Amino acid sequence: MKQHASTLAMSYIAKATSNALRAKKTAFTGVVMAAALASAPAFANLTGGIKGKVSSPEAQQSLAGITVTAKSNVMPKPRTVVTREDGSYDLPQLKPGTYELTFTDKNGVTQTMTVDVLLEQTSSLNVTMGGANENVEVITVTGSKLFRQGKSALTNSLGEEAINSVPVGQDYRDLLKLVPGVELSANTVLGPSAGGSGVDNSYGFDGVNVSMPMFGNLASEPSTHDVAYVTMDRGGAKAVGFNRSGGFSINTVSKSGTDEFHGNVEYKVQPKSFVATPVGEESYELDKSWLTASLGGPLIEDTLYFYTSYYRPEETKANKATAYGDVKDYESIRDEYFGKLTWAPTDDILINISQRTSDKEVKGDSIGAYETDSVSVGSKADQDIFTLDGSWILGSATTLSFQYSKFELETGSKPDTELSVIPSLSSQVDINNLTQMGYFSVPNLREYDSEGAFTEEQIASYNAGATALINAYGYLEDGVMKGEGGVGAYAQYDNQNFYRDSFEINLEHEFNWGDTYHTLHLGAKWEEGEEQITRLSNGWGRISYLGGLVDPDADTEGFDPADAIYRAHVQQMSLATDGSTVAGINSEMRSLNFEINDTIEHGDWTYNIGLLVSQDTWYGQGLKEKSGTISGYELAPGHKYEMYKTDWSDMLQPRLGATWTYSEEDSVFANFAIYNPEASSLARAASWDRNTRSEIELLLDDSGNILSASPRRGSSGKAFQEGMKPRRINEFTLGTTKYVGSDLVLRAHVRHRKGMHFWEDMPNTARLTDYSGVDADGVPQHIADKGLYVDNLAEIRDEIGGSSYVIAEVDGGETKYWEASIEAEYLGENSYINASYVWSHYYGNFDQDNTTTSNDANNFIGSSYYGDGRGRYSWDNRYGTLSGDKPHKVKVYGYYTVPWEANIGAYFVFQSGQAWEAWDGTQYGYASSHVSRYAEPAGSRRTASHWQLDLNYTQDFKFSGDMELQFRADLFNVFNRQTGFNKNPYAQYDNFGESRSYYNPRSLQLSVNFKF
Repeated sequence: MKQHASTLAMSYIAKATSNALRAKKTAFTGVVMAAALASAPAFANLTGGIKGKVSSPEAQQSLAGITVTAKSNVMPKPRTVVTREDGSYDLPQLKPGTYELTFTDKNGVTQTMTVDVLLEQTSSLNVTMGGANENVEVITVTGSKLFRQGKSALTNSLGEEAINSVPVGQDYRDLLKLVPGVELSANTVLGPSAGGSGVDNSYGFDGVNVSMPMFGNLASEPSTHDVAYVTMDRGGAKAVGFNRSGGFSINTVSKSGTDEFHGNVEYKVQPKSFVATPVGEESYELDKSWLTASLGGPLIEDTLYFYTSYYRPEETKANKATAYGDVKDYESIRDEYFGKLTWAPTDDILINISQRTSDKEVKGDSIGAYETDSVSVGSKADQDIFTLDGSWILGSATTLSFQYSKFELETGSKPDTELSVIPSLSSQVDINNLTQMGYFSVPNLREYDSEGAFTEEQIASYNAGATALINAYGYLEDGVMKGEGGVGAYAQYDNQNFYRDSFEINLEHEFNWGDTYHTLHLGAKWEEGEEQITRLSNGWGRISYLGGLVDPDADTEGFDPADAIYRAHVQQMSLATDGSTVAGINSEMRSLNFEINDTIEHGDWTYNIGLLVSQDTWYGQGLKEKSGTISGYELAPGHKYEMYKTDWSDMLQPRLGATWTYSEEDSVFANFAIYNPEASSLARAASWDRNTRSEIELLLDDSGNILSASPRRGSSGKAFQEGMKPRRINEFTLGTTKYVGSDLVLRAHVRHRKGMHFWEDMPNTARLTDYSGVDADGVPQHIADKGLYVDNLAEIRDEIGGSSYVIAEVDGGETKYWEASIEAEYLGENSYINASYVWSHYYGNFDQDNTTTSNDANNFIGSSYYGDGRGRYSWDNRYGTLSGDKPHKVKVYGYYTVPWEANIGAYFVFQSGQAWEAWDGTQYGYASSHVSRYAEPAGSRRTASHWQLDLNYTQDFKFSGDMELQFRADLFNVFNRQTGFNKNPYAQYDNFGESRSYYNPRSLQLSVNFKF
């Protein structure tokens, strides 16, 4: 029996901190580093700052030496600085929050003001000191409440109030809907396009990179219940923060403890009856609920704060009975614990340490209509995010910082029924107990075909054995036993684990040089990502009945084909050889980055001059360096080797900008930036060990003895073309900002991006492809003249094997993006509105977001269908509008707090449809439609445009003290606009042009939240 929400929450919250900060490897490492580096800071990207200037009506009064003290409930200790000769001051490395600033002059006269500090933003606060010999207290803000400076020209930041007051959702992915100019995406894996590929976006969670190594998509598990601030950078980046994103960059910071004890318990539900019927389904079947609890406060007054939380989302569904009878229900349960300590040992040092641990388990998934309950499959996902961050202010002008983070995501499918049998080439399959051996596909009877490959006697023999199996393992229909079902257990374990470690160190120093003021930033970052993949069979894996009907082309040397009665497919990693099993495939990528940036203020002008330089190295598995060989390697299964390394000179990423502040805070700006996106799958896709981890096909006799064992065909390692330039994005931005009073800011800009130097696996002879007799233009002559990508590939393959495909730079591959945007942001006393319109055009001949049959997935970057033969090259109808193109995007969202202690929030979006094109291989000499073979120029068609409105209403009931009861309703897609997209592109199919995906149906979520 389930506990009530509050009882369950409080029982878990008591152990949340100990579980989250449990003594595991990551946490232990962090504690050691905290002790060793207590005199250094940590992650500057998790803070903000305040800058301003003090003026006086008395012209001769000195403005130097005025004390500025900043206090906030999120900072254990206040920060104090003094003004410079010109009255300017700078308060860096502040935790995001609301600050009370006290200005005290030499006469003891004080003025007090409040200002909000947002994540990765510098707020502006100017003050005029009266000079009288009496204290004056003013609780106000001089200048715009919306004025801020970030790490890019195109940035937006939101605090906890705005995030909670708008109908967003529970998942980190839902935050992306708030980024102006970025499409609302219904994808569950692939990120939205924002002037680049969806895999080139950057996602930060408490400053930790939570995009999946090798694939670039957002990890599936992050949620929003602890998010206090979010910042979104779309372009015009500085060389601050190591931004290499080819799309947009988003970062969040979690909630922290404060100087008072606060907590909450919230329970939210979305029963299936609250969701409209999805297109193409009879009804919506999932019941969902979310339990959240938190507690924070001081452990040591003015020194050490804590914050801890517990989160439990649940999904359940009553699975329909199959032909075999009733089956277990679907269930998905996740437990997430979070613990965070904020420590200020001195006024100038601030340290945070946190651990987030999430464990998710799914049962009763994927049961077919003709399968038994025992073959259901579940899954698991365990995620850990560790951070150590802080800051150390060295005097009035210098800040030193470092950051260490560790990200772990261990995922896998897991049979709900786990078998005890262990496969071995020296043992046999128990034919009399097939349901305990693996997944058995029950056969059906076959009819004799006089033109077929088998005789009437062979068919009769097959049917005799099949009849016995149907009677034993089939299902009953209309009083007759039927075959073609599935019994036993799910066949396979798929374990795919991702790890990322990161360390960075930064130094910032401010100084005057002549009549200019400089903010100099220096930074270095090391990051290493790894994927570990293993595939193991459950028992003997997949087992099927052959009945002696072996393919005539099969290798049956040494036995009579008629003796092959059964077949099994077993993962090689499950088979013991000489007492050991084959190890998994490990793929690694290491990135080194250095940046220098100088922000120069001179009168009304601010100049930004910066450079980010990077080096990426990919490590594969299966080779070892050997001198005197053609390739430089020898075969060494399981051995790690350096696959490819970029040159520093090829990854110079300048960041240049100029801003003219022509009237107080109003400005125009121009920026140029180059980005080298880091996401790549080549560490695994080109690894030599890929073809040594194959599935083994076993042929068995009627007693289960093994007659033959042969590996199924798999991918091979790939050589690299020499002299490739890394993928690159060039960006130009021109814009203006206009402040209308303190409540409204208007922004407008135009932006251009060009992508080039794309890498793909392609046949080494691609430039020499024969198009004779084919209704296509063929290889352009200037490309054909270049010949082979790797001249000595044949010699390399003779020496160490490998594929006839190579990793090469796409000839003429490019993308282009134009954007014109206008945005208005209003922040009133009780309301907030963000409204934007963006016109854009995204085109070219390399569409990373449209490379396979199902694009909403973790597909390989650099090893896809693109470039795989005629119809898939850059010259084969590829140039045109790319799938991520949305010419028109309108977004309006905000909230209004009404006088009766309630909040009304709204989110509206309108956007153009998805570009697509027909696929057909016939014009390229193939018999039918083929994946990703364009029959017309890219993006020749477009789906219908989409719009939707989301609303929420929150009602507060306050009790004595700080206790509060909050009721909330979120209604998503109010008008149930389930617009279709992801069209079937296969021209020869009957359902050509039909939508295969739709935007989410209308749904209602209700919640109650007790705060104290």
